[in-house]
Amino acid sequence: MLDSQILDQLKGVYQNLENKIELVYKNSEHAKQAELVEMLNSLAQTSDKISVSASSESANAPSFSIKYNGEFNGVSFVGIPGGHEFTSLVLAILNSDLKGKLPDEGIIRRIKSIKGNVKLRTYISLSCENCPEVVQSLNLISILNSNISHEMVDGEFEQEEIERLKIQGVPSVMVEDELFSSGKTNLAALLTKLEEKFGSVDLSDEDRELGTFDVAVVGAGPAGASAAIYSARKGLKTVVIAEKVGGQVSDTKGIENLISVPYTEGPELSSKLLGHMNEYDISILEHRLVKKVENSSLKELTLSSGETLKTKSLIIATGAKWRELGIEGEKEYTGRGVAYCPHCDGPYYKGKDVAVIGGGNSGVEAAIDLAGIVKSVTLYEFLTELKADEVLVKKLESLDNVNIIKNARTSKVIGDGDKVVALEYENREDGSLHEQKLDGVFVQIGLSPNSSFIKDVVNTNKFGEIEIDTKCRTNIAGIYAAGDVTTVPYKQIIISMGEGAKAALAAFEDNMTS
Repeated sequence: MLDSQILDQLKGVYQNLENKIELVYKNSEHAKQAELVEMLNSLAQTSDKISVSASSESANAPSFSIKYNGEFNGVSFVGIPGGHEFTSLVLAILNSDLKGKLPDEGIIRRIKSIKGNVKLRTYISLSCENCPEVVQSLNLISILNSNISHEMVDGEFEQEEIERLKIQGVPSVMVEDELFSSGKTNLAALLTKLEEKFGSVDLSDEDRELGTFDVAVVGAGPAGASAAIYSARKGLKTVVIAEKVGGQVSDTKGIENLISVPYTEGPELSSKLLGHMNEYDISILEHRLVKKVENSSLKELTLSSGETLKTKSLIIATGAKWRELGIEGEKEYTGRGVAYCPHCDGPYYKGKDVAVIGGGNSGVEAAIDLAGIVKSVTLYEFLTELKADEVLVKKLESLDNVNIIKNARTSKVIGDGDKVVALEYENREDGSLHEQKLDGVFVQIGLSPNSSFIKDVVNTNKFGEIEIDTKCRTNIAGIYAAGDVTTVPYKQIIISMGEGAKAALAAFEDNMTS
């Protein structure tokens, strides 16, 4: 039963529903069936537009689908969407009535243009923090395109199916019995993969051309949001292009060093960045990447969506992403033994042997967390000493089921065709190769700047960071950069915000004097 506080909040969320939403559950003998029905009936109390009914079909596990105005809209759930997935259910109801945060018209056109009869299933765990974004993105795509259906499946209720499909990580998106997507991803990437696999109706030239702007900001994390707000406050016609508002911050847990804000969390800060940008006349083009930049008096940007736009000033604030090992077998076994999120995928390795690659804070913290779940953890560090904080290192060294191997270069992930079975590494001192049998590899080796799309236009250093001066100017007139994608030292939220403001002010200053 949902508590009264949550029910009161949902009444506010659903107060503007206009059409009928019906939650239709299948009959089941499962021990948790009553729990599902109780939850659905509680949700129905929050709006007179929401109702609950039983279908004539039966199922082994608790499951239900959504009807909108009497017709199934392609969204269904196997299991009880509690924990992180409760929000996915709340949004599925809201989005069914085309309420809540929806993509812009350009993205909606792309979603509606996907061809084929597509049936998707996403296997999740309720403890997974990366799963809801995938579930919510595919639910939305199903709602907007009647040729696509999507079912969320809680792995707890489908253990035999998970074994048959050889799923070792979540979220895992399947098309029939084929793995379509695994691990952390977002609406932009999923939409692109659907277009590539199933095809889509081409956009018209009119739909592709988005116009000309004074300032285009690429990225919507702390640096990008700050640059956009400062540009708009100067009266400049501003557009933001980003995969998602918040960027890497969206995935950050506790934030305690944003001055004047003793504590916040990534999703909350991302929401506030969006809210602040929405206070100004800023065009926000989310769920897109910039594929190409042509440098002339007006910079022309070609987006991953096929759309184009022109701008007088360009500010790059694309941040950084988790670095991959780049070794043989890594990509082939991602989601089948290679993972990047210990919180999400750790439970799948209970009682098994795993490796963590990386001896910085993130790697050591991951090893400590995993040690409480798995049979054993071996941490590999490239250098001769761990780089993590001393307090973390001492904690790690105190654990009985942890082994630390330093001065080691991981060289190959070894699998049997279905899953990871071993890791090959080189002893850097004598060059000898070793092979360790294990069941999973968690990669935690830091960040890589998102500069590949612009590196042939502006100067970057050997790490891929964009080189800038004290006013965030690059070597190309009219192109600026700010935040973690640049050579500025100390990758911190508060520094990125300041750098974004500097870039916008520099662009304004240069426009005034040119």
